[in-house]
Amino acid sequence: MKQKTLLATAIAAAFALNAWSVAAQEAPAPAADQANAKSLDTVTVTGSRIRSVDVETSQPIFTMDRQAIQATGLTNVNDILARMPSAGTPDITPQDTLSSGADVGGRYVNIRNLGSQRTLVLVNGRRWATSLSGLTDLSTIPVSMIDRIDVLKDGASSIYGSDAIGGVVNIITRDRFDGTEVNAYYGQNGKGDGQQKNIDVTWGHNTEKSSLILGASYQDQQPVWNNKRDETRYQYGPRHIDDGLGGGPWGRVTDPRAEGTAGAGSYNKDGDWVPNAYVLNRGGNPANIGDYHDFVGAPSDLYNTQGDMTFRAGTKLKNLFAQERYKLTDNITLRGTASYSVRDTSSTLSGYPLQTASTGLVIDPNNAYNPFPGYETEFYRRTVEMPRTTWSKTKLAHIDVGAEGFFDFLGHEWNWDATYNYSKAKVKQTSNGNFYLPNAQNALGPTSIVDGQVVCADASARAAGCVPWNILAGPGGTPSSVWNYVNYIGTSRQTTQTDDFSANLTGGLFDLPGGTVSIAGGIEHRREKGSFNPDAMDSAGLTTNLASNPTNGSYIVNEAYLELDVPLLRDLPGAQELGINVASRYSHYSNFGSTTNNKYSFRWRPFEDLMVRGTYAEGFRAPTISDLYGGSGQSFETYLDPCDSVVGSAAGNADVAARCAVAGVPANYRQIDSGSNQPVTSQGGQSKTAFISGSNPNLQPETSITRTVGLVYSPHQVSGLDFTVDYYNIYVKNIITAVNASSILNYCYVSNDPSFCDRFTRNSSGVVDSLNESLTNLGSLKTEGYDVGIHYRLPETSFGRFRIASDSTYLTKYETVSGPGMPRVNAVGFMTNGSGNLNAGTMGLYRLRSNLQLDWDWKQFGASWTVRYYSGLKDQCWDVDIECNMPDYVAPGLVGVGVSRKGSVAFNDAQFRYTAPWKGTFSVGVNNIFNKKGPYYYNVTASGSGSPPYNPSFDIDRYFYVSYNQKF
Repeated sequence: MKQKTLLATAIAAAFALNAWSVAAQEAPAPAADQANAKSLDTVTVTGSRIRSVDVETSQPIFTMDRQAIQATGLTNVNDILARMPSAGTPDITPQDTLSSGADVGGRYVNIRNLGSQRTLVLVNGRRWATSLSGLTDLSTIPVSMIDRIDVLKDGASSIYGSDAIGGVVNIITRDRFDGTEVNAYYGQNGKGDGQQKNIDVTWGHNTEKSSLILGASYQDQQPVWNNKRDETRYQYGPRHIDDGLGGGPWGRVTDPRAEGTAGAGSYNKDGDWVPNAYVLNRGGNPANIGDYHDFVGAPSDLYNTQGDMTFRAGTKLKNLFAQERYKLTDNITLRGTASYSVRDTSSTLSGYPLQTASTGLVIDPNNAYNPFPGYETEFYRRTVEMPRTTWSKTKLAHIDVGAEGFFDFLGHEWNWDATYNYSKAKVKQTSNGNFYLPNAQNALGPTSIVDGQVVCADASARAAGCVPWNILAGPGGTPSSVWNYVNYIGTSRQTTQTDDFSANLTGGLFDLPGGTVSIAGGIEHRREKGSFNPDAMDSAGLTTNLASNPTNGSYIVNEAYLELDVPLLRDLPGAQELGINVASRYSHYSNFGSTTNNKYSFRWRPFEDLMVRGTYAEGFRAPTISDLYGGSGQSFETYLDPCDSVVGSAAGNADVAARCAVAGVPANYRQIDSGSNQPVTSQGGQSKTAFISGSNPNLQPETSITRTVGLVYSPHQVSGLDFTVDYYNIYVKNIITAVNASSILNYCYVSNDPSFCDRFTRNSSGVVDSLNESLTNLGSLKTEGYDVGIHYRLPETSFGRFRIASDSTYLTKYETVSGPGMPRVNAVGFMTNGSGNLNAGTMGLYRLRSNLQLDWDWKQFGASWTVRYYSGLKDQCWDVDIECNMPDYVAPGLVGVGVSRKGSVAFNDAQFRYTAPWKGTFSVGVNNIFNKKGPYYYNVTASGSGSPPYNPSFDIDRYFYVSYNQKF
C-alpha cells in the first residue's frame, strides 16, 4: 500500500510547491509566458508520455537516425540493433540449427543480455506483435519505412507495462514524405554465399490536411552453408576435424548371436565398449556378414554431419505498409497504420540418425536383407540421402487506428490520443526428412518373394505402398520408392492475436520557477490469445520428429498509469535546471492478479554544460501464453537422488539423511538406473517412470529493479562535442524457468525448501515414482555496468564535414543464482552456453564492447569507417593439454576447472557514397573489410544449438554490398 500512495504524495507535493511559488513570487516566472510556450515545438520521447522540449537527455536513450542506419549497410532491424554495444545475442538466431518451434526463422533483439523476452519492442510507441513465447520478430518491420530507432536502456514498466525490463526498442516510422523513392540493394559474402537482394518502393503525398505514405518491399536472403568455410565445416572447428563425428550412412549392426558374450565387441573412439558392432564394407553385400568389418570408431567409419547443414537459414520476406494522417479539424487528427508481411524461412539439418535405441525399429528376422537371418537385428544408419528440411511461413497483419488532438486547459496546452491496435500472426511450419515409424517398421519387416521380386510379406502393407528396405545398403542403395514410403511430412500451425485499446492525456498543470508542472495519464485494455497445433502424428510419437503438445489460451490485462514531471528550479547558480519525474502503472491480469510498478527519475544541470540524471524503476514481465498454457510432456529423466545412501548427499550430510528418513526413505536406499538396472554412480541414472514437464498456469510475473545514474557533458568551448556516461544496475527475481529433477530433489532435501517437496512422490521403497518439472518462478539475476558515449561533430572545413562517434558498454557484473541455497555465479568475461545462468542459448558476456565511427561528407560525396570491438572471453578447455592456457582456473557453475582465454577481436567496416545530380545515391561498402576471424569458442558447440564453435555475434566472412537510392 505504501508504494501505491507514492505518486499521490508526489502530486500533492507539486500542488504545494505551486502554492509556495505563488506566495513567493512578485512577478510570473519567465517559463509562464504562454505566448513563448506555445511557440515551442513539443516532442514525444521514448520512455515518457509527457510531451516537452529537450527531454531526450534526461534518460539513457540511444538513437539511430536514418542516415546512421543506412551507414551500417544492413537491411534487417535486428542486425542493426545487434551492433549496439549494449545488445546481446538473441535467444534464437538464424545460426541455431537445432532449434525447433514456430519462433525459428524470426529475428529478435536482446538488450543487456537479459533475454529477448525482456526487451519490449514498440512501433511509434505502440506494442508490436509477439509470439506465444513473447518474442517480437523484427524482420516484419521494413527498414525502408523507419525514420529513427530509439533504444531506452532503463526500466519502463511504469510507462509501457510488461516486458520492459532490459530496455525498450521504439521504432519510429517516417511521418511525412512527398514523392517517390526506390531502393535497390545487393550483397554477398566473400565466399560467394549468403547473397541478399532487396528492393523497396516508397510513395508519399502531402496536402494541407492529409499525409499518406505507401511502401512495398521484398527481401531475399540466401542461406549460408556450413561446408563453405573451415570455421563452420566441422562441429569442433578446423583444429579438431576428427572430433564430434557421428555414425555414417553405411550402416552399423550389432551381432544378436553373441550379445552378452564375454570378450565380444570393440572399443569406440570414446573408449566405450561396443558389443559386436559391425560396419558394412563400402561396396559390400549388406546381406553377407562377411562383407562387414569391426566398428572401431575410426574416422573412416564415422561421418561429418556438420557439412550437410545450413549455418544460417535462408529467408524471403515480402511487406506492404501504409500510413495515413488526416487533419479533421484544426486540433483533431485521425491516423492509421497498416502492415502485412509474409516471411518464408528454410533451414536444413543432416539426415536423421535412425537407430534401434531411440526408435525401437529393428530388422525383422525374416527380412531378406538381414545379415543375421532368423535374428531380430539392431542397427544404426545416418540417412544422408534424405536431409531434414524445415520450412516456416509467417503471415503478420497489423492495423492501428486512432485519433489525437490538443486543447487549452488551465492556461496550458493539453494533448490527447486514443488508439485501437490489432496484430495477428499465423505461422505454418512444415518439416521433411523424418520417418513415419509404422511404415519404417513395415519396410524392415518380414519379406517374401512374389514374381521373383522381394516384397513386403504383409499384403495389406503392400497395398498401402510398402517396399522392402535394404537399410544397410549405404548411400545410393535405397530406391526413391522406399524414401517416399517411410518419409513423413509434418505440419504444425501457430496463431497469435493482440487486441489493444489505449487512451492517453497529457498537459501542463501550473508553473513553478523551473517551468511547467506536467502530468500524463492513460488507460489500456489488452487481450492476448494464441494457439499452437502440432502435427498429430508427431504428438502421438509415431514419427522421428520432436513431439510437442498443443497450446491454447488467452489472458486480459487492464492498466492505468500516471506520470508527473516537476521542473523545480531553472537558471539559478548551481541549478540551471532541476527537475523530477514520477510515474506509476497499475496492471491487472486475468491469470495472476495485479501488480503496481513505480519509476522515479531526476535531472540536474548544475551549470549549462553538464546534466546529471538518475532513475529508480520497478519492472515486471508477465508469463507468456506458452508459459501458462503450453501443455505438458513426459520424459524419462536422468537425475541423482540426494537420498541415495552411497553417492547421494545423504551419504555425507546427516541433515539430508534425516530429512530423507522423515520422508520415509529407507536408510540403505540405493537409486536404480532403469537403463542398466544397477545402482547409480555419481553421474545419476534414468528414471523408471516418465516425469512431467511443461507449462504452469500458476506462474507469477518476474519482477525487477533498475537503477541508473549518469551525466551528459557538452562543453560550450567545443561546439558539437557531447560526452555521456551512465551506470546501470538491474536486478531480476522470480525468473520464469524450467527446473530439472535433480534440482527439485536437492532444493527439497539439501536446501530444505519445502515448496519443492510437493513436486514429487515416492513409493513404499523410497523410489521417486512421479515428479513435476513444470516451469516455476525461481532464481535471480543481477547485472551492472557502464555505457559511455563520445560524439563530436567537427566544424565544417573546406574538406567537408567530419563526425566522430564512439559508444561503449563496460560490463562489471552478470551474476545469477539458480535457486535456493545455490551459489552466486558471475559470468562476466565468459562465453556461456546456457548452463550456470538463467538464460538459454549461447552468450558472450564481454567485459567491453565498443563501436567507433568516423563519417565524412563533402559536396555530393560521403564515406564512413566503423570499428566494432569485442574484448576477450574465457571458454571451456577443449582438453587439459590442448587449447587450455589457464588449466588451473576454477569457474564454478560455468565450465568447471580449467579455461581457455581467447583474445579480443575487432571488425572494420567501410562505406563510400555518391549523390548524383538526378537525386540518385550510389553506395558501396564492405563489412569486415580485413576478413577478420574470431576465435573458436567450444561452449558454443556445447550449447546444443547445433552451431560450430564460432561465435554467432561475429562476422563469418568479408561482406560486400552495393545499393542505389533514387528519389523522384
